[in-house]
Amino acid sequence: MKLSIERGTLLKALAQAQSVVERRNTIPILANVLIEAEGAQVSFRATDLDIEVVDRAAAMVERPGATTVSAVMLHEIVRKLPDGALVNLTEDATSGRLTITAGRSTFSLATLPREDFPVMASSEYSSNFSAKAPELRRLFDKAKFAISTEETRYYLNGVYMHTSTGESGPVLRCVATDGHRLARIDATLPEGAAGMPGVIVPRKTVNELRKLLDDDEATIAVSVSETKVRFATPAITLTSKVIDGTFPDYTRVIPQNNTRRLEVDATEFAKAVDRVATVSSERSRAVKLSLDEDRLVLSVNAPDSGAAEEELAVAYADERLEIGFNAKYLLEIASQVDRENAVFLFNSSGDPTLMREGNDTSAVYVVMPMRV
Repeated sequence: MKLSIERGTLLKALAQAQSVVERRNTIPILANVLIEAEGAQVSFRATDLDIEVVDRAAAMVERPGATTVSAVMLHEIVRKLPDGALVNLTEDATSGRLTITAGRSTFSLATLPREDFPVMASSEYSSNFSAKAPELRRLFDKAKFAISTEETRYYLNGVYMHTSTGESGPVLRCVATDGHRLARIDATLPEGAAGMPGVIVPRKTVNELRKLLDDDEATIAVSVSETKVRFATPAITLTSKVIDGTFPDYTRVIPQNNTRRLEVDATEFAKAVDRVATVSSERSRAVKLSLDEDRLVLSVNAPDSGAAEEELAVAYADERLEIGFNAKYLLEIASQVDRENAVFLFNSSGDPTLMREGNDTSAVYVVMPMRV
């Protein structure tokens, strides 16, 4: 194999591949990226056996071929090369080495045979549809903060992507929860997505997917089966196993009869919570909200470290209410609001609280209160 490729193009392709590779693994080949050169294209494939990413780039291929080499090492070398450099990759099968040259720099890396590289079995996808990158980005970005990190409840370690019925008809919905907070985000159902199986997309896949969704003009081809999900652009294909488990019935958690309505400037609210939480104890991080007519007092009383209080002008016309929350959860939910105002709907100090952006019901958040 022998090819030449521009440094920037190579770096972009390698960045996605090397991030999938697990740093700690007992199988040496999994630390490698599979490089396949043919025609006027080179592809870079990496896997951790649960996720596989294939990144394709244009290259001048002198001699087609394939080999595997350390993904992290190759990425580091290319990252440190000067901008605009032309990188030459030459594989010598007899010595089992890949030579990388750019300008006056020469590197030689050990290779492993391409036959040993595990390729994810292709799956028959029961549903195929396309969605615009900004729509998918919104679905996953707004939901992922609520993914559980508790390994024992593995079925909550991802985003549940499925079809449902929203207020304005069929929707593609993403839900995530860790038992303390919940995010439910809707988008118009893309053509061809009706009847797709609901799948739990793992946290690592959600993070890797984010790199595919940066281009606002991109259209993502989504394929779903009971066991796998695939997201593809013309240059990158990300395939992942889904979490084998049943996502709980989240609709039972979303309160329907919360009538006490608080409307507040989302940015001001987040800043105020952040300020008063400075003195809260690390363990509880509890912030108390005291609501009265058109006024909200945020307070923290931590016997070990001190106390803080801040008042905000808000729109609130219901009876007096005192309720406590974990400051971190409040901040994360408030930071999801793209519009100016956040609307909180309360029932009592012991019931879950609902939050949405103005009157928009396509993004709904639930947060459990805590005793303060």
